[in-house]
Amino acid sequence: MKKLFAALAASALSLSCAFAQSVPAPTIDAKSWLLLDATSGQVLASHEPDMRIEPASLAKLMTAYLASAAIKEKRLDANQMVNVSVRAWKVDKSSSKMFIDPATPVKVNDLLYGLIIQSGNDSAVALAEAVAGTEDAFAALMNREAERMGMKSTHFVNAHGLPDPGNYSTARDLATLATHVVYDHPEDYKIYSIKEYTYNNIKQQNRNRLLWLDPTVDGLKTGHTSSAGYCLISTAHRPSGNSDRRLISVVIGTPSDQVRTQESQKLLNWGFQNFDTVKLYAKGQAVQTPQVWKGSQNTVKIGFTHDVYVTVPKGIADKMKPVLERKDPLIAPVNQNSKVGTLKVMVDGKQQSELPVVALEQVNQASIFGRAWDSVRLMMK
Repeated sequence: MKKLFAALAASALSLSCAFAQSVPAPTIDAKSWLLLDATSGQVLASHEPDMRIEPASLAKLMTAYLASAAIKEKRLDANQMVNVSVRAWKVDKSSSKMFIDPATPVKVNDLLYGLIIQSGNDSAVALAEAVAGTEDAFAALMNREAERMGMKSTHFVNAHGLPDPGNYSTARDLATLATHVVYDHPEDYKIYSIKEYTYNNIKQQNRNRLLWLDPTVDGLKTGHTSSAGYCLISTAHRPSGNSDRRLISVVIGTPSDQVRTQESQKLLNWGFQNFDTVKLYAKGQAVQTPQVWKGSQNTVKIGFTHDVYVTVPKGIADKMKPVLERKDPLIAPVNQNSKVGTLKVMVDGKQQSELPVVALEQVNQASIFGRAWDSVRLMMK
């Protein structure tokens, strides 16, 4: 599952979204923003999505992601007690904290809740040290994971996102990260919808105000520094036909908490109200069964290794026409999952998006006699 969504996140954000160009984008009061349909992987609208920005506490999404991965891989136990270092305790006193103390060991699970719900900078350092030994070593893991996810314009130097010239990202990269957070560790994703958490007898509320305003919102993370402005990555899932559809909005550099909330809500509503997400093909469904030459079998099933969705403006779905272009002739061996063609989605004769089509099964070479016979047949075609 993790590999599936890694592949989707890496490729889907680059899909053509000419559909969205026919729907005027909303005016958003932010330096940079992006709206992603996480179900199809298409960017519906954006403004300066590749501008280098200061991620602030949005960097904690990567910290939480790596902590969840460590727990899932049993390198860390959720109920494990860890000591609190002076470095974690002393993190910027004026910044958000969960108020851990060097005199009291703390459970890993409490640190994860304090990180996600309370946005604790102290919990970020403590988790980093629990996972990697030191925060510097953890930052190296953050950058390695960002590279694996395809976040080409991102770099981290600390676990909490407090200002540093070496901390930078983009709205596009953060949408990629958010997609992984939602889908790769569903066992921990539920924490992002919790509205408040108490640690050390101190109750703090989740700073994502959309959790109170929109029942379809179930995450993700706020961020703020004086230099970054007010930022919010939010996500909502609402019914779409027989299933749910998820949108992710990234809003960077608004002038206030209120503005980041209202602009994020505006983006999400715009996306749900103006677009539909249509399932074209199911994972493993044979789109075609073309002929294979010189093979141990005469045909091969071709299609996709994941469910294929396309997001289109309201009222356009009936006009879509999938057109398959194959690499003919197909000559064995044909390796399973190798690209054998391209599916282009057309509307009124114009290409709107395209996706690679792969072989769904392995076709080995035929015997020497079979290959010779097909060689003769190919020459006569």
